[in-house]
Amino acid sequence: MTMPLTPTPPNQTLLARASARLGPQLSLAVGALTLVVLLALPLLHLLPADHPLQVSAYTLTLVGKILCYAIVALALDLVWGYAGLLSLGHGLFFALGGYAMGMYLSRQSAGEGLPAFMSFLAWNELPWYWYGTGSFLWALCLVVLAPGLLALAFGFFAFRSRIKGVYFSIMTQALTFAGMLLFFRNETGFGGNNGFTDFKRILGYDITAPATRAALFLATVALLVGSLALGFRLARSKFGRLLTALRDAENRLMFCGYEPRGYKLFIWVLSAVLCGLAGALYVPQVGIINPSEMSPTNSIEAAVWVALGGRGTLIGPLLGAGLVNGMKSWFTVAFPEYWLFALGALFILITLFLPQGVIGLLKRKSS
Repeated sequence: MTMPLTPTPPNQTLLARASARLGPQLSLAVGALTLVVLLALPLLHLLPADHPLQVSAYTLTLVGKILCYAIVALALDLVWGYAGLLSLGHGLFFALGGYAMGMYLSRQSAGEGLPAFMSFLAWNELPWYWYGTGSFLWALCLVVLAPGLLALAFGFFAFRSRIKGVYFSIMTQALTFAGMLLFFRNETGFGGNNGFTDFKRILGYDITAPATRAALFLATVALLVGSLALGFRLARSKFGRLLTALRDAENRLMFCGYEPRGYKLFIWVLSAVLCGLAGALYVPQVGIINPSEMSPTNSIEAAVWVALGGRGTLIGPLLGAGLVNGMKSWFTVAFPEYWLFALGALFILITLFLPQGVIGLLKRKSS
């Protein structure tokens, strides 16, 4: 005998419809409010120092640094959350973009002479790969080409050999570790252990002037918003659906006649270029770039940002980057020796209790 279906009470139906409408509207409202706050920060920084609403250079630099990290988290989410490629080497692409911009800033500081570290090492002329770095346009080309071409070469051979899973992650970690060891050497011409620092001017403007800091911050916000818009456009397109199919069932996708290597390579290179652009904006705001940015630990931290926020959501990794780096800023001042333990514990707790991250938790609460 067939059991009669129990009709859904009208009140529950109305509540479900209301929450379904309210969810996107609330998200848009929070996003718009966040954007307004971010756009207001550089304007408040331009106020006189004795003004009660003035935002200090330290605060603006800290938020700008976190925004650069948020772009890295978004870039990693494109390859891990959508294509299923866990990279533990995105710190290398970030640092390459930073070094490309640092070369330009070092040339600006040196004027007609050699950068300070080259004079200290008794170098007589610029290496060939430094030629043209006094031009801002060429520096921007290097910001895109250095991480992009490396990602293209690495991805071509890795995807051609059908390397995936944990083996792909280990290879990306080995790549960034090799890059760190290379840049630590003085004879490579990248400042060795100290890297590049003591920047003075960018495009002829004083790099520490409030107006310059505000302009760099606004450029970072623009890159973050543009990257987010591009990510959503890709995720909601046929390309994005193919990426998720590739992540969930690559063999079935191949059986349907698709060749996954091209899709993987495109999103991999795009992700690397976004990291390079973030690194290029990070360096003039923070004022230093050295090989420690290529440390595998930094790339693992980026994976924690994405996992905490919720991979495959684009918005989640931004939240994760903000939360973890906010905690790091406090921990490294109050309890510097315990930060790595806290980071490891955080990753374990996420894996056990928040497999879908903060975004997944918020979705469960609202449903």
